[in-house]
Amino acid sequence: MNDSKSETQYESILLRVLWMIVYLLVWQVAQFILGAVVLVQLIYRLIYGAPSASLMNFGDSLSQFLAQIGRFGTFHSDQKPWPFADWPAPRTPEGEAPHTVAPAAHPVRDEEPKL
Repeated sequence: MNDSKSETQYESILLRVLWMIVYLLVWQVAQFILGAVVLVQLIYRLIYGAPSASLMNFGDSLSQFLAQIGRFGTFHSDQKPWPFADWPAPRTPEGEAPHTVAPAAHPVRDEEPKL
């Protein structure tokens, strides 16, 4: 009876090692993407004087995803990261306020064009 339990445990750890290798490769790609987001956000900030809200949200979600991979890889959590779990929701920004663009004025549709 102990043989089947130890064999199941061995298969379980082997499967986890395979997932850790996959997530290690995903980590490398996600780390590169996060670096690109940081660079683009810096350029955006220099041009517009405030960071982009969409880049802030994506960067926060991506960094949380990397943290999930780290927790899974270090056996802190048994929950596999995305796509097996939900993609992390961005948190409320704690730094600068994001750049906002005023909505464009739309003409009233009931009026006829003026000539």
